Amino acid sequence: MSHMGLTPGEVLALWTVLGIAVIGLLYAAFLARQILSKDKGTREMQLVWQDIRAGARAYLHTQFRSLLPLMGILFLLLGLSVLVVPVSPEAVETFCSVPAGLSRQALMAHACSSAKWWIAAGRAFSFLLGASFSFLVGYLGMTMAVEGNVRVASAARRSFSEALTIAYRSGTITGMLTVGLGLLGGTIIFMIYGKSAPDALLGFGFGGSLIALFMRVGGGIYTKAADVGADLVGKVEAGLEEDDPRNAAVIADLVGDNVGDCAGMAADVFESFEVTIVSALILGIAIAAQQPEGTHAVRWVLFPLFVRAVGVISSIIGTYLVHTDDETRDAMGAINRGYYASAIISVLGFGLVSLLYMGGDWRPFGATVAGVILAIAIEKLTEYFTGTHHMPVKDIAKATRFGAATTILSGLAEGYESTVWQALVIALSIGVAIFLFHGAGYVYVLYAVAMTGIGMLTMTGNNVSMDSFGPIADNAGGIAELAGLDEEAMKVLDALDAVGNTTKAITKGVAIASAVIAAVSLFGSFFTDTNMVLERLHKPLLESINVAEPLIFIGLLVGGTIPWLFGGLMVRAVSRAAGEMIAEVRRQFRIPGLMEGKVKPDYARAVEISTQAAQKELLPLGVMAITIPIIVGLLLRAEALGAFLAGLIVSGQLLAVFMANAGGAWDNAKKLIEDGLYGGKGSEAHKAGVVGDTVGDPLKDTAGPAMNPMIKVINLVALIIAPMIVRFDRLTPPLIVFLLILLAAFIWALRISKRPVEYEEFEG
Repeated sequence: MSHMGLTPGEVLALWTVLGIAVIGLLYAAFLARQILSKDKGTREMQLVWQDIRAGARAYLHTQFRSLLPLMGILFLLLGLSVLVVPVSPEAVETFCSVPAGLSRQALMAHACSSAKWWIAAGRAFSFLLGASFSFLVGYLGMTMAVEGNVRVASAARRSFSEALTIAYRSGTITGMLTVGLGLLGGTIIFMIYGKSAPDALLGFGFGGSLIALFMRVGGGIYTKAADVGADLVGKVEAGLEEDDPRNAAVIADLVGDNVGDCAGMAADVFESFEVTIVSALILGIAIAAQQPEGTHAVRWVLFPLFVRAVGVISSIIGTYLVHTDDETRDAMGAINRGYYASAIISVLGFGLVSLLYMGGDWRPFGATVAGVILAIAIEKLTEYFTGTHHMPVKDIAKATRFGAATTILSGLAEGYESTVWQALVIALSIGVAIFLFHGAGYVYVLYAVAMTGIGMLTMTGNNVSMDSFGPIADNAGGIAELAGLDEEAMKVLDALDAVGNTTKAITKGVAIASAVIAAVSLFGSFFTDTNMVLERLHKPLLESINVAEPLIFIGLLVGGTIPWLFGGLMVRAVSRAAGEMIAEVRRQFRIPGLMEGKVKPDYARAVEISTQAAQKELLPLGVMAITIPIIVGLLLRAEALGAFLAGLIVSGQLLAVFMANAGGAWDNAKKLIEDGLYGGKGSEAHKAGVVGDTVGDPLKDTAGPAMNPMIKVINLVALIIAPMIVRFDRLTPPLIVFLLILLAAFIWALRISKRPVEYEEFEG
């Protein structure tokens, strides 16, 4: 680390950051040991749990095997990309034997094979590290959620407080894996590469984002195919309860909660966590390069790592404070207490780091505090539009009295409005960044935006705990119902499930907002990285994007269409998979003796349908996310590619929030009715509520959440290929051949994703 010019105190602090990341992982291991020591309940409960565990593991093993070839291809391509673009002056200075004090121009003219090999290895192996960490977070998080759900069901027979503690701490394991591995990976890469870290960090972010996209999309399709089949055929057509054992899709539905909400959400938030640190480090290095000698510029690079370390400590303390007693049974109050405790500890920690390290410059501190406030504001907005105690959900519940059409219209209206307020809050936070660094230059402003994202995700450990809490409580309720637990245990689990629905909706809102902030900071990195290459090639720098120019406006327009294309394809994928599930559930209901409870359904067949349906959709969507920005860049050039990213971010944010909040509101309106409002279960209002919830399910649990990693995958691909685009002034024959291959791959993927939906006609 001597090549970075760090003081002994900074070297010690950096090792301390690494140690804190390990402490976060050890805390996760400590909680896992606690959870696994709890009992798993009756034999009937364990039989149901074993089916859920087997289905969840089989799905992720299948997904991992299907993604390995693509990961291998991308690993090689990222390593070979160093042959196209010359390495940065920072890489030459770090890995080549050059005289001290050479100018940037002199470093650009210098080249050595060792620098190329280091950068090639950094891009490729950091990609594998990011992908591996993302998959590991999802897999281990899902595993612990599955281990926790049966133990929550068992604890509900004894104590509300014990059931809450097990459910929340099972989710906390996932949260601490997220923050621990994210901080560990970013810190290790920086310690190895120093000022030349941006190339390796982009690979790290790209690997995490790509795996998160696959896990979000695959898990979302899996869970919603099962959910739609279970609800429409089981509840509406057959009039069964939520987790009736006669419903063939019920186990697949419970498995889906784990592979979608636990594994998918964990990987999603992990990649937001790592991408914000990637962008902050890249922009910090860009600022450091602009600083005059003797100003200790490296502090701009180290500050994000120190802030992240504070966040890990605050999450450990805050999550351990979550508990209640059997008299008050205030689960939401306990969760909020832990969340706000983490927020307060974080702000105090940020202030201490700023006071001791940033030399009286409080602007980065202001940006991180703005991020914490943004997270709380998004939480409150999401709770308002999706919570059962507020007017939007109550209005949708009222609309169910007049049928499915008014239910859907009311949900659409609330979803449309909610996205406006969240966009304005995000805009306000970016405005704070502009205010803090007014007159300092756009790189400083974008650095402040990245620090806002880091501040917002400071409570990632808490957020992931809250999100995983929902499906764990839901699964526990399903296990209890299928195993025939007593009424008192079911009341405990119903209360936890109601809180879990709110926490899931809140964390989806935070995840979407963090994705937008991360994408904006990546957008800034696009400018800085592109200009570094333009500088090396002695070409005019990219100072701004002029959307008044028709070609640039085309890029903006195309970027705005991409979220709608992906959203439509993902909803179509759910519809296609749900059609197969509906046909299977209806077929099994016609088996003699099944409705009388004399014959057990074939749960494994429904699990297999969901698994196969999800796997079919993964590769085409991944191919499109990778090929689209390269095609746009090659055809329209770098400035239009920047406009494309701007259109993508704005359109993606609006659509993602609409889908997440409308879906969450429909879900909770249905639950209000199931609690006895407007006739309760089995009423016409309930049937309309189920239809609304079924429409909203693929929006809130598949298409909406998948926008987060999709936006960042496309941004990262654009960042990686932008230097190659500016290197070539025109389309040469080899580039034309490459472009035609990309177009063929995109058309193939689009055709696969648009194959028709087939439904079985219902025979009364």
